[in-house]
Amino acid sequence: MEHRFTPTHYHTTLGPHKPVLHVNDGDTIITTTVDARGFDHRREQVTPRGNPQTGPFYVEGAEPGDTLVVELQEIRPNRRYGFAGSSVAPNVVDPTYIRELPQMALGEERIDAEWDVDVEAGTATLVGPESNLGPLVLPLEPMIGCFGVAAKGGQAISTATSAEHGGNMDYRGFAPATTVYFPVFEPGALFFLGDGHAVQGDGEIVGSGIEVSLEVKVTLRVLKGKEIGWPRAENEDWIMAIGNARPLDQATQHATTEMLRWLQQDYGLDALAANLLLSQCVRYDLGNIFDPAYTMVCKLNKKYLRPLDN
Repeated sequence: MEHRFTPTHYHTTLGPHKPVLHVNDGDTIITTTVDARGFDHRREQVTPRGNPQTGPFYVEGAEPGDTLVVELQEIRPNRRYGFAGSSVAPNVVDPTYIRELPQMALGEERIDAEWDVDVEAGTATLVGPESNLGPLVLPLEPMIGCFGVAAKGGQAISTATSAEHGGNMDYRGFAPATTVYFPVFEPGALFFLGDGHAVQGDGEIVGSGIEVSLEVKVTLRVLKGKEIGWPRAENEDWIMAIGNARPLDQATQHATTEMLRWLQQDYGLDALAANLLLSQCVRYDLGNIFDPAYTMVCKLNKKYLRPLDN
């Protein structure tokens, strides 16, 4: 069944909030999100800032110990205006270089870079601030920055950060035609989504992508009795395990451990085979290196796995 849902309120924590809609296993939801500051498709602020989330959606039959499957089918900016940070964050440069960053990075009032987001043309064009960069036109690569399920242990965790339940991971691979898997910690899973980006560089090193409101289409399914430790994802070419933590080496440990377990649980490899395969074929993507928890993605190309499926 397909549901069209119009949100009337939003959350800035992922936790056991009252569901806005009950759906069945396999149902599709078409809905909208506001931008990271709570502005909608009309550029009107309808909720306080802080990566406000649409949801949560209660998926019938989902229970702790299951896995929620989220098929990202369509992610489309629904307005022309986007904004982004205009200076690299102080925490991603050498301390001695911080004084050389634009002053906008150091003060309370940061200067936004403004972007014209043209869905029909498939481009994002830098409008300001003025610099000697010259014209900058980027292809649209829409993605969801913050999404996931209610956190474990009955917690309500801020949308500023991330953990096992997902959250503010800001990984540019969370794009259309990607399937994401989340461990379920609460009855119904309680799925949230928000923080749309029209474009984003690896690491979200200015503290934002090109922030926009979105129209989104997702399908939700439940894998009964399948327990995973951290978010996973796959697209046509890759399987991906996601670790969220700080420092970055701990996020890498979570992601690598989850990938090794995945290879053994679902692809029939023993521990030695999984280690040998990953040792030379692994790739790592940086999701977020700005937020309280960093995000590391451990990837493996499916070409190495297809012989195992035969």
